[in-house]
Order: sequence, then structure tokens, then C-alpha cells
Amino acid sequence: MAHPWEVLHNAGYEIDFVSPQGGKAPVDGFNLEDTVNKKFWEDKKYRTKIENTMKPNEVKPKEYAAIFYAGGHGAMWDLADNKDLAKIAQEIYENNGIVSAVCHGPAGLVNIKLNNGKYLVDGKKINAFTNEEETAVKLESVVPFMLETKLIEHGAIFEKSGLWQEHVTVDQRVVTGQNPQSAHAVGEAILKLLKK
Repeated sequence: MAHPWEVLHNAGYEIDFVSPQGGKAPVDGFNLEDTVNKKFWEDKKYRTKIENTMKPNEVKPKEYAAIFYAGGHGAMWDLADNKDLAKIAQEIYENNGIVSAVCHGPAGLVNIKLNNGKYLVDGKKINAFTNEEETAVKLESVVPFMLETKLIEHGAIFEKSGLWQEHVTVDQRVVTGQNPQSAHAVGEAILKLLKK
């Protein structure tokens, strides 16, 4: 989350945080040796925002140009079936906004349906944490579903690179990144779309 935040924050965008229940967001991949993570964590304003996230019912989708789903394995349980977050993303997308995610964050995209009844990912080029990466970290029998497989089942045209390689896919107004190594480039891709 910190890497796309840095790109967009440096470009002058205001960023809010929402989580399924609001309040303090769980932190995954907490590495303060990463200078961008450290910069985010030491930013008093944004540290306060991440420790006091909005509840989904407090978000007004029309006020946002983009939504970003952060990664971390918890996304597989917390985001995939969250109808409130899916509705926010659907409204942002159908209002010509951007829907984006990185690593396991695309779990939040899996069940988003548009007003036409189709899945958001249906027919779009998408990437996410791959089946091979899940197997490499030995969590394929722990996660509730294999993210790559589920996205394909819902019509995604899945793209991927090798293990831990940076890979960002942009299709229409959907931006997805394969793994943590892709997070900064996802932020840059979002910014490029926002500038249009």
C-alpha cells in the first residue's frame, strides 16, 4: 500500500482508507527498512488515517476517482466476499473511475459485478499473485481459493510473469499488479490514468 500511496501522494492526491469494519487496519509486510514504508509510517496524518480507517458506509463513491485494494494474504478472507466494498468499487468504476489492486488485493475484485450483471474482471486482462507464487510460499492449501484460478473462472484474461517479477496490467480502467514487487508500478499506472 505504501508504494502506490507515495506515487499518488507525491502527485498531490488525497488518499483515504477504508476497511471492512473500519478502525485500525491490520498491517502485513511491515518492513521499516523499506524507505517508502518508513516514510508512510512516519507521516503523522496518514498513520492516523490507517489506524482509523473509514467504514464502508462512510464512503461516498462519487467523491473518489479511484479505489485501490492493497495486498496481503488477509485480503483473501476479508475482501473477496465483502459486498459493501464491492459496491463502492462498482460505483467508482461505473462513474468512470479506476479500480486497482496489487498482489492478493485482486481478491477484492473477484466478485464485483457491474450493473449489466457481468463480473468486473470478465473479458479484461488482469493479473494478481499467481498460483505458482502461492505454491512457492507454501500457502496453496491455506488460502480459501487460488486467486489466479478464481479470476479466470470469472472471465479474466490472466497475465503473469515469473516468480516475484514486476508485472502490471492495465485494461480500460482496471489496474492490477502481480506481487509486492509490482506495487510502485501500479501506483504509476494509476497516476497515468488519473492524468487522462
